[in-house]
Amino acid sequence: MRKTVLFLTLAALLITFLPESRSAAAERFTKEDVDRLSLYKKMESVTLIPWHYFAGVDQYERSVRKARRDLPARKGLVGIYFSPIQWSGPINPTMDDTNPERISMFGGIGKDGNNDGIADRNNDEDILFTFAEIIQKHGHDIENFRIGLWSYYQRDKAVDIIMENAKIYETYGTVALDKHSFIVPLRSNYSYRSTWGDRRGFGGLRIHEGTDIFADYGVPVKAVSYGIVEVKGWNRFGGWRIGVRDINNVYHYYAHLGSFNKAIEKGTIVEPGMVLGYVGSTGYGPPGTSGKFPPHLHFGMYRDNGYTEWAFDPYPYLKAWERQERISSRRR
Repeated sequence: MRKTVLFLTLAALLITFLPESRSAAAERFTKEDVDRLSLYKKMESVTLIPWHYFAGVDQYERSVRKARRDLPARKGLVGIYFSPIQWSGPINPTMDDTNPERISMFGGIGKDGNNDGIADRNNDEDILFTFAEIIQKHGHDIENFRIGLWSYYQRDKAVDIIMENAKIYETYGTVALDKHSFIVPLRSNYSYRSTWGDRRGFGGLRIHEGTDIFADYGVPVKAVSYGIVEVKGWNRFGGWRIGVRDINNVYHYYAHLGSFNKAIEKGTIVEPGMVLGYVGSTGYGPPGTSGKFPPHLHFGMYRDNGYTEWAFDPYPYLKAWERQERISSRRR
């Protein structure tokens, strides 16, 4: 009973102190959301690294674990993974060592983050503290934080995604950002079906990596989730298009737009339901080419696994978001 009261109190406080400029109060807070935010803020007080940077790193690692089969499922709240060799040291005879002094002696990275005298590879506080120690070797300001991330991941894209995540979390003041929206207004005249894998001929034989939503010219195209605009402009195949990376490290590709929402630029943080642009028929040629096919939106989704990115079928997700929005609209 006391745990339930504490959880509800924390949830209420989280909602109360969200930034006024961007509110995610409509999101449902789970116990895990509350526990994660509490953990990140606790580690901020210990390491002086802002909580949203911990959240950005951890969310990236969570998404990578979800996309790969060679990594074990996480056991706690934190998605960051250290192998036994990394943690305990390459020549340590005890691969799951928890003794901080012995770990250090054998060249391991594991640290005691909660002052219990144990460096536990499966303890959330120890994991985050260890990660902070690695990153802060390069300095304590934001630029050196980026350098530390690059030194650890050796991948520019990983650094960019983490910093984008952190920016989103800082903006909304919460990790409860799981809401979605359907991609066009339900009241508009639209239709779509599964066209994943269909053949396409323009620019060479290829398969269709997405779903086409046919609608009238000018129908608003909405962001389906929380994310940040990575790309905006012309693409020979996609015409006027926008690329948004969501908080789960999935890249959303909105193509063949007739025009953009003028408020949307590269780096803009978007949320479910925000208008990105309007349905058109642009593409298949140089900038400005239009009318080679009926007006529609091409929507693609691409998952990143820490090494590369690949397309997957967005149709089931569109159907789920459409269904959820219809149910929500009936309740209003």
